[in-house]
Amino acid sequence: MDIGSFFIFLAACVPSAATGALFPPGAWYRRLRKPRWTPPDRVFPVVWTTLYLLMAAAAARASGFRGAETGLALWALQMTFNTLWTPVFFGLHRMALALGVLAVLWVAVAATTLAFFQVDRWAAGMFLPYFAWVSFSLALNVAVVRLNPGPHRQAAEADCGAPNG
Repeated sequence: MDIGSFFIFLAACVPSAATGALFPPGAWYRRLRKPRWTPPDRVFPVVWTTLYLLMAAAAARASGFRGAETGLALWALQMTFNTLWTPVFFGLHRMALALGVLAVLWVAVAATTLAFFQVDRWAAGMFLPYFAWVSFSLALNVAVVRLNPGPHRQAAEADCGAPNG
């Protein structure tokens, strides 16, 4: 793995990581009903920092192999949806739309993992924790949507002056 490539891919993760600071969960999210298995807020920055490091390392490693183009294109695609989810969920408060974004992200992460597997098993292996986390996040997003049907979600949004979603 080329260290320069690692830092380039890590830099490509910055916009996605920055959305967490730009669109924090806030009072709206705290008012929503969530399943008991929702991790504490302090877990998310630790998990995402670890995942971004692994994602960058996986892409940097895969980039050194012939035939990595598809995997790297999919890596860029999944980063796009990764970056999009936070503003849709926490910024716009559009939980169902965010679920759709997350479903596309899940497919993109799975496809990236498979494409990396075809060129380097280590790169694919570094993507597996990310795939597991996105799978967990998808289940959590589904649970939050189900636990907060229209009236409850709208009440939480009205308390915070947010748009309906």
